[in-house]
Amino acid sequence: MLMRPAIHLDQMVDTLKAAAETSRLRILALLSQGDLTVTDLTEILGQSQPRVSRHLKLLLEAQLIVRYQEGSWAYFRLSDADAAREFVDGVVGRLDLADAVIERDLERLGAIKRRREERAAEYFSQNAASWDQIRSLHVPDKAVEEELLKLIGARPFQSMVDLGTGTGRMLELFAPLYQRGVGIDLSREMLAVARANLDRAGIANAQVRLGDISAPQLERDAHDLVTIHQVLHYIDRPAVAIREAARLLRPGGRLVIVDFAPHEHEFLREEHAHMRLGLADSQIAEWLEEAELDLTETLEFAPRGEAGEGLTVKLWLARDRRMQIADGIVPSFAQKETA
Repeated sequence: MLMRPAIHLDQMVDTLKAAAETSRLRILALLSQGDLTVTDLTEILGQSQPRVSRHLKLLLEAQLIVRYQEGSWAYFRLSDADAAREFVDGVVGRLDLADAVIERDLERLGAIKRRREERAAEYFSQNAASWDQIRSLHVPDKAVEEELLKLIGARPFQSMVDLGTGTGRMLELFAPLYQRGVGIDLSREMLAVARANLDRAGIANAQVRLGDISAPQLERDAHDLVTIHQVLHYIDRPAVAIREAARLLRPGGRLVIVDFAPHEHEFLREEHAHMRLGLADSQIAEWLEEAELDLTETLEFAPRGEAGEGLTVKLWLARDRRMQIADGIVPSFAQKETA
């Protein structure tokens, strides 16, 4: 059972002062639905940018929200701190969604999310042919996802990170299990797709950010599950990405890697920017050992088509070998999971 975080008296007073204003409370309610820019909030609230920026500054000072940069755009999101998130969830959860002001805010938010979906659909249409060509060579994604869900199990946990999140599918798949999810990707276009997908699925407990998976700007030793799904074949130094993923895990946390087994499809290197033609079990095992992770499971998914023509998908599950022990009890997430 998770312990409720304590808040010092002075900090609680500052937090209450920051939230106890109509516009700032509206902002918190909106950010509970996903990350937004100043422009988004200005449009929704119907206020000037300087006024909205002032409200955001006060919420930032109270550590209720966080600002992060994505190219020339600045996004705002709710704080990841347990105490701040519990406070916001408690306050926002008591708001009447039928209130005229809140209802109008959510309608305008819906319009912004629909525009995101339109941009994402345009990007998909431009790239669908190349993705379909690769998908035709390997087992359907659904088969891999079903095994992922079996391996991770049904027990809820606190935090997940998806490195190289792409369309945000892993965040969507595990959304019922985690309290907070974060996706990292270097492509602004893919982040737009991921945000649209999360919005469409009604997932408010996950966010995506611009970042390099070889140097993720995230809290260390703090996450229960890290996924690297069909990413390592695109990067020059997979060992670095795995090592960084390991540093994100809390003791007993788990890392899932999904990628292709070694193959000879040179067109993927020439036409689709694959830097590696698959990854061998021995290489993955070596990198996991260097990152001080224990390989606990390896699964293989046969390719579509005739032998030698398709792509074999591999799934590797590893665990942080440190065990988090409190009062002599190993936490439930560190125990063997069952689906």
